Amino acid sequence: MAQQERARRTRELFLDAAAEEFALRGYADTTMHAVVARTDMTKGALYGHFPSKEHIAGALVQQALEAWRTLRRHCEAPDRTAAAALEALALGLADRLCTDVRFRAALRLTADRRPHDADDAAVPDVFEDARQCLIALVRRAQREGAVRPHPPEVLAQLLLVFVYGTLHASRHGAEDEPLPGWEEAWRVLIEALSLEEHVRTDI
Repeated sequence: MAQQERARRTRELFLDAAAEEFALRGYADTTMHAVVARTDMTKGALYGHFPSKEHIAGALVQQALEAWRTLRRHCEAPDRTAAAALEALALGLADRLCTDVRFRAALRLTADRRPHDADDAAVPDVFEDARQCLIALVRRAQREGAVRPHPPEVLAQLLLVFVYGTLHASRHGAEDEPLPGWEEAWRVLIEALSLEEHVRTDI
């Protein structure tokens, strides 16, 4: 049991190290050597858990997909309005990107996918799934009279720009330190898109 726990911790250590590299450099410029260099482990230990860079990337993307599905289920609870679900989803994604380097790395990995790769069709695209989810929520919010009748695809893209912007704008301190004021920035954005005077909801 102790050996299994050590193996699990080693695997998690390599995933964190790889996530830092992928988030910083992207897929093409990340090497197995760089991942090992971020740990006190050997290259043999890394290959014992992950036989290739592709396997590490796949593990990170799969974890991000599971995290995204959990967030989506929570945000799309039956008792929420579409406006409340949009707010919860956008703020939840922004928080994940700011605080979870594995999630951040996985989204960059999906963005870095090379079109000529034969296995691309089998790689889940968290970003595209999030975009489609936001489009559907915007349409529902428009039917509910909560959002202005702009094209849903355009509004979804604007919301994703906001989500990614929280990762880069006004960053201070440590890498995973939350950004100041970005929840209020969301309020300004969604109120500008809203047909209602006030759409603030409790998450």
